[in-house]
Amino acid sequence: MMTNKGDYSFSTCWNIKKHPGDGRGMIEEIKSLGFQRVELNYNVTREMMESIEPMIERGEIGISSVHNTFPHDPDPDYGTDSVLLGFDDEVKRKRAIDLLVQSAEYAHRYGGKAVVVHPGEVPFDYNIDSELKKLWREGEGGGRSEAYRKLWNEMLERRTELSDTYLRKIQHSLEEVCDRIAQKGYDVAIGIETRSRCYQMPTLQEAKTVIDRMKGAPVYLWYDIGHGMMMERMGLYDNENEAKAMKDYVIGVHIHETIELSDHWCPYVHSKDMNYFDHFVEIIEKAPIKVYELKALCQPEEIEESHAILLSKIAALKG
Repeated sequence: MMTNKGDYSFSTCWNIKKHPGDGRGMIEEIKSLGFQRVELNYNVTREMMESIEPMIERGEIGISSVHNTFPHDPDPDYGTDSVLLGFDDEVKRKRAIDLLVQSAEYAHRYGGKAVVVHPGEVPFDYNIDSELKKLWREGEGGGRSEAYRKLWNEMLERRTELSDTYLRKIQHSLEEVCDRIAQKGYDVAIGIETRSRCYQMPTLQEAKTVIDRMKGAPVYLWYDIGHGMMMERMGLYDNENEAKAMKDYVIGVHIHETIELSDHWCPYVHSKDMNYFDHFVEIIEKAPIKVYELKALCQPEEIEESHAILLSKIAALKG
């Protein structure tokens, strides 16, 4: 018997491929794990919502958050790995803003408190992150080869040179989004998410910069723990210490663990490391919205075990 997971939410990314077009079946399976709340991820279609909306209206399931772009938009220009709010092309940037406002509208309608958004990136003409991860995996002890360091420095030079330009574009777009959702009266936060590719934005410091510049606007950090672990291993930022310093900026967390550079595993259970993930327990405990974002390979009994360990760690933290 699965325990009631209380205020914890669960992302539909876990089982959406298992239920093509079947929104109700997807939600029922998540409910069977003991979750009363879900995060609707960016692959949920309008068709799936036809069977999910009645469940929301009847109180069979609660919505914690939605993940931009929602509902699913098949155009990769507005997908999860794009320049999005930082487009140089004004037509595309305006479209990205419209889509984020639409996501906020759905979150508001369903009682969700936040929209998770991947705000943008420093564009490269190829996926340099994929090449770096390949070199990292081939390097002794992860990423210390000469080839890795050389390519990393090339990436970092371009990223550093252009990051402020794109960060200002992203901020400008977020200001427009916030103005529009305020006009519409939506009580919804925008959570800018830490990312899984080294050229994507924001880093923790970039998120802090944007949020500080937008004081008073409903823009916060959506802290993806596994992505932060991955970026620390690759060398982009000091995840553990920078995240702790930003815990007051966090609106929501994606709870999952990264093993080497593979993410979306159950904390503690798959890594077999009973200590390292403790660094993030205080942030999870404090975060207003707590969402497990796990891959399909995670089994129900592993999810149950992982959650029980996390709760015991939080209890110990509280003393």
